Formats: sequence, C-alpha cells, structure tokens
Amino acid sequence: MGISKISVEEIIEAVGGKDNISATTHCVTRLRFALKDEKKVDKTKLDEIDLVKGFFSSNGQFQVVIGPGLVDKVYDILIEITGNQSATKQEVKDIASKNINLLQRLVKTLSEVFIPILPAIVAAGLLMGINNLLAGKGIFFANQALIDVHPELRDISDIINLIANTSFTFLSALIGWSAVKKFGGNPLLGIVLGLMLVHPSLLNAYNYGDAVTKGTVPYWNLFGLKVAKVGYQGQVLPVLVSSYFLAKIEIGLNKRIPDSIKLLLVSPIALLVTGFVSFIIIGPITFSLGNEITYGLVYIFSHFPVIGAVIYGGFYSVLVITGMHQMFLAVDMQLIASTGGTFLWPILVLCNIAQGSAALAMMFITKNEKIKGLAFTSAISAYLGITEPAIFGVNLRFKFPFFSAMIGSALGAVVITVNHVKAPSIGVGGLPGFLSIFPQQWGIFFIGMIIAIVAPFILTFIFSNFSNIKIPTFKNKKS
Repeated sequence: MGISKISVEEIIEAVGGKDNISATTHCVTRLRFALKDEKKVDKTKLDEIDLVKGFFSSNGQFQVVIGPGLVDKVYDILIEITGNQSATKQEVKDIASKNINLLQRLVKTLSEVFIPILPAIVAAGLLMGINNLLAGKGIFFANQALIDVHPELRDISDIINLIANTSFTFLSALIGWSAVKKFGGNPLLGIVLGLMLVHPSLLNAYNYGDAVTKGTVPYWNLFGLKVAKVGYQGQVLPVLVSSYFLAKIEIGLNKRIPDSIKLLLVSPIALLVTGFVSFIIIGPITFSLGNEITYGLVYIFSHFPVIGAVIYGGFYSVLVITGMHQMFLAVDMQLIASTGGTFLWPILVLCNIAQGSAALAMMFITKNEKIKGLAFTSAISAYLGITEPAIFGVNLRFKFPFFSAMIGSALGAVVITVNHVKAPSIGVGGLPGFLSIFPQQWGIFFIGMIIAIVAPFILTFIFSNFSNIKIPTFKNKKS
C-alpha cells in the first residue's frame, strides 16, 4: 500500500489540525497523539481514511491504528508536515497524563510497570507449557508422563522448567527494576531491592502458612521490636510499594547530597532505609492486603462461580477499552503465588478469542473491502492475543459484534469456571493459551474455547439482522 502525503494530511486534519497536536509518537502499530482538545477530532472523517485501521482514546492519548511497518513511514511524513520534533513515548505520556484522573493515573502506572516485564512473564508461561507437555501425566499416555515413558527426556524437561521458573522465582527483582525506573530512581537499585525481598536467608513466603501453624516463624529482635524474617516470593504489592519508597528516597538524597560524595552515600542510605521500612512496615501490611484481595476473589469464584465468570468474562473487554485490564496482571501474579494458579487468566484467553470471532464474522457480513480486510487481520491478531485492532477497529464501530463477543466470552467463562480451570502461569492470551493451562484441564478448557469461538460468530450474524446500524458499503478512495 502506497503512502501519499495527502493521506497523512487528512489524518492531521481529522485529529483537529496541527495546532491541536501537543506531541506525537508511535509504537509498533499506532500513532499516539497528545491532543489539546479531543473534542476537535472528526471521527467520521478519520474513519474514511484508507490508512486508518481504527482509533481510540486511552490514558489521555488519542491513538490511531495504522499497522506494523506503515506506521513508521506515516509518522515520518507527519513530523515533516507538522514541523514538530519527534517525541519519545514518555514525553507524550507525560503531556497526556495531565488530562487523566486519579484512577486512570493508577492504572497507567501499573501498566507502565508491568508491560516492560511482560515478555519475560509470557516467555516463562510458554516454556512452562512446553514442560507441561513433557511432564504432564495422561497427555500422551494413560496415567504416565512423556518423561516417564522416555526417561532420556527428563533432564531436558528439568532444564526447561528451571528456565521457565526463573522469571517467577525472581519476579520481585523484575518488578523492582521496572517500578523504580518508572518512579524515577535507579533501576539497578530496584533489582537489588527485589532480590533482597526474596533473599535465601529469609523464610520462603510459600512456607509461611505452615510456619505460622507450627509456630516456627523466625523473627529479628530490633530493640524489643519483633520483625518477621519472612521473604516475599511471588508477592506483588510489597515490592511495588517499596520500589516507590526507594525511588523517592533516592531522588530526595540526590537533591541534597553533594555530587562529590553521592556515590558513597546515596545508594547505601537509600537501600538501608528502604530495607528497614520494607521489612518492618511496608512488607507486613502489603502482604496482608495482597492476601485479603486474593482470598476475596477466591471466595467469590468458589461460592458464586457463575456470577464471577459472567462479570469478569462478560466485561473484561470493557476493561480493555478503559485500559484498566492492566491492573489484573498484578492480580494474576498474586493468585499464582498464593494459590498455585490463576482462574482469571484462562477467562482472559476466552475474551480475546471471542473478540476475534466477532470480528471474523464481520468479514462475512460487510461488503466494504476495507472493513473486510481489517476484520480478517484483526481477528487473526485477536486469536494470537492482541485484541485492540478487533475491538477498536471493528467491533466497537458497529457495537453488536462487541456485545456478541461479551456474551460468548461470558458463556465460555462460566463453563471453565464451574470446572475450576486454572493456569499456573501467564502465556499468550489467545489460541496458544491452552499451553499455560494445567494439562489435566485441557479438555474442559477446549470446550470453553469452542464456545468462545462459535457463540460470538453466530451471535454477530444474528444481531446484524436486527441492528439499526448501517453496515457501510462505500468504496474506499485510492491513496
């Protein structure tokens, strides 16, 4: 597809003109605008531009979906036309953050902490899935694992398992690095903080419950104050809050200590103060809070599984629209650490698949070639775990496909939830997601996947016959 300067000029005009653009950057698929006034965006005109595959507003940024490869060229032309200097993602985020409320800022912060470490988590999930194939009983042989029948594969499985578990074993170090960096501190100190919270000399958090029951929890005696000598393996909140505290301490010290002695004083003081505060105050409080959140979710899904499944399965895609879905990465990790598996992530997989199926149905319903092509490519993307093109480019545009996907994912979620399907790790949130499910639960999970594929597809066709929304059939202009 050729890119004309006129098409890029049309995009600029549709977002309110170059005077309405405070800053612009781009990611792999989208232009990201920090606009002075989003009300000036002409969405109808933007929708008719061939280059544009979709658009949406999130966390104060107006984002226009262009597609991989093309977005780089469009961005270069856009900068040339507007005369603006290239902005970094962080600069655009900083400008856009002025236009969002407190809750949106919290979600944005969590997103910016967890997104950078997501590749390590997803890679770990996929590797654990491969290990499940090797070590899971009943997959290839009745009551036996592949490594039982072929013991020469046992050590290979063991190495894969070691590599896969590393990200979860040292999760606090990953979070510490990303969080301290986000809060403006030295990310290397964040790594040290994270490792400190899971130091081998501390009681492993996974053994804390048994130690409490047996009365064998070790304590430090700090001038009469008893402080539990407990690690925070797999915990999210302790390292998040401690990272914020560490970053602020470091920033404060850097402002007050002369440059000549910063190297000698800033890092040692920051780590020392943060370490004591973390073990005495932050750790115990956030550890209890994280457990309460976990127990609350477990209680709801254990006692009211259908209600929980319908709410989370039906409305997860709504959370994607607001960006609040990023908060649940932390919840998933907390559930995995506390209970050995998350029941939320398998539902997420079905939600992504459902949006893909609804978009795929639109490929057969619409006669517009642009939407037909977008529907197909965005469906494939959703089946592989990336739903934004399907949601914003197709389903929300016509509304009924989006609602069809919500219903389909809720139905699938009920099936897997009442059968207690869990994932011991986070993987690819699409069709390959079954690899991260406990192997003995694959059968029922596949049933849930089939429902999430078939139901939205059929419902989209049914609702299209009753919808008052006109499916556009205009011919697109040549670019």
